[in-house]
Amino acid sequence: MTNVNNASSSSNTPLTYFVNFNQDSTSLAVACKNGFRLYSLNCADTLDMIYTNIKDDTCLVERLFSSSLMAIVSITAPRKLKVCHFKKGSEICNYSYSNTILSVKLNRIRLVVCLEESLYIHNIRDMKVLHTIRDTPPNPNGICALSINSDNCYLAYPGSNYIGEVQIFDAINLHAKTMIPAHDSPLAALAFIPSGTRIATASEKGTVIRVFSVLDGSKLYEFRRGVKRCVEISCLAFSTCSRYLACSSNTETVHIFKLEEPQVSPRKSVDASWMGYLSTYLPTQVTDVFTQGRACMTAHLPFSGVRNDVAVTTIQNQLRLLVATEEGFLYIYNMDGPEGTELTLYKQFSLDGVANNADGTRPEPQFLMENEGSTILGSYAGIVKGHPPGQMSESDKFREMAVATESPPKDGFQFTDDQEYPPLTQNSD
Repeated sequence: MTNVNNASSSSNTPLTYFVNFNQDSTSLAVACKNGFRLYSLNCADTLDMIYTNIKDDTCLVERLFSSSLMAIVSITAPRKLKVCHFKKGSEICNYSYSNTILSVKLNRIRLVVCLEESLYIHNIRDMKVLHTIRDTPPNPNGICALSINSDNCYLAYPGSNYIGEVQIFDAINLHAKTMIPAHDSPLAALAFIPSGTRIATASEKGTVIRVFSVLDGSKLYEFRRGVKRCVEISCLAFSTCSRYLACSSNTETVHIFKLEEPQVSPRKSVDASWMGYLSTYLPTQVTDVFTQGRACMTAHLPFSGVRNDVAVTTIQNQLRLLVATEEGFLYIYNMDGPEGTELTLYKQFSLDGVANNADGTRPEPQFLMENEGSTILGSYAGIVKGHPPGQMSESDKFREMAVATESPPKDGFQFTDDQEYPPLTQNSD
């Protein structure tokens, strides 16, 4: 996650952006001290702004797939989470926590809030807190991952701040599933494959990327990002087709690894025998270098030392690599070349949102986060039913005090129809 809390207020200092792709890489959220924006990623030739808000300073935005549900954290209130319906222009509810919110993860059934030493698991349907994982090892970077698959709904987070242990937690049945000893150094990045059955890990050393089975913790793949230098890993991301794994860092290179079962051939059998012979005499660290997989493609960025977020997805029937940077740029690379080649930069877009109107002016804000004199505009169910802001039914009024408090109501929000909640339907807005 890109932290914008320390962004300078000086007009001469470039803005630092929080950038984040949604779960299926169909949209990009960009946030800064001047507000936030949502961009559609359905076309590689143009970057269409879905929504803009320049009223609220924002340090974190998470959108639930292509729905209107968003989780927002502001710079001025970093302990407060706002859940909003941006197309209806309304805040659904808000919650305050004991410490700064470092990251938020969503799927269709769970919302997870990560603090430095605890994680809160909410039922996204009514925002009730289902479980709290307390006294986790210090996690100042908010490293965690939530599977986007509702059937394999797993949460991963560091099990140690000294070594690279990965704790896998079942977010449906609310119990610990397994612990994976992934690296000797502390964790730097985690990512689930779309099916939720595999997890990719990287350590602070940044030279080796590993992929494990979530079910039994076995190591399935091991890739070497580099040999000569240690780096700071910015992001790990599986492709939406689950065939590739992208790794970005503070260097100018993004590595793409291919997940495929090794093809056994007579030549490889000889090589394997030769490596088996050498392993008798060489240290394990040396033989590992020869057996680890290498990147099948790389992309050269026009910068280094800048944190970024990456995605590998299909746009207009073409597999592409997307790189969004904390400096406010989106780079799109085509992945149509043969393996072993460097990807071609297809498009570059600015994410500052200033010149998106035809006349070159900044778009006007479209979203009012809060009513004056009121911390909530209506109940969760009332908002998604389409009740006008400020107008509540009798049941809404009865629950108003519970919704507006910092803790969830005793019995949660009541629902009588799944269609009351847009993200649960295929035709949600």
